[in-house]
Amino acid sequence: MRLGGRLGGRLGGKFAGRRLPLAPDAEMIRTLAGLLCETGLTEIEYAIGDHRIRVTREPAGGALPAANGHAPAPPSVDAASAPVESPAAAAAPSAADHPGAVTSPIVGIAYLAPEPGMAPFVRVGDSVSEGQTLLIIEAMKVMNQISAPKAGRVTRIFAEDGEPVEYGAALMLIE
Repeated sequence: MRLGGRLGGRLGGKFAGRRLPLAPDAEMIRTLAGLLCETGLTEIEYAIGDHRIRVTREPAGGALPAANGHAPAPPSVDAASAPVESPAAAAAPSAADHPGAVTSPIVGIAYLAPEPGMAPFVRVGDSVSEGQTLLIIEAMKVMNQISAPKAGRVTRIFAEDGEPVEYGAALMLIE
């Protein structure tokens, strides 16, 4: 990924007009690694001319595919030490399948309040009307209001303020 915009300003200001040293700059690598954690990315590459620095990390859910394009072999697990899932847990429906679930229509960052430091749009136990704003999801610098699909009472809030949400993820339950 070629970097520009905010990241280019953050890194480019320090190195603009200068040639990158042939040895990797530890400060730049730390900055890139910090951005990986901050943004949830698994790989980031910064290039100036012919010089490139790529920083990758293993996603929280598992291993990255190997460089040759083949998936790594799954870790071997002893049958005796493998976790056993209870039948009740296997049959439990996900929160997104609940009839009162409000799910994310997009991938982005969830914000429970209109601005930092302000009261959240709704709290657990609040009554909401159809069309009332429940939270905001920021995607590509656009703030998208997520409205209540029906009237009811907020019984659970799954989304955390300022945390990433995925498409189809349960954000809240309204009953």
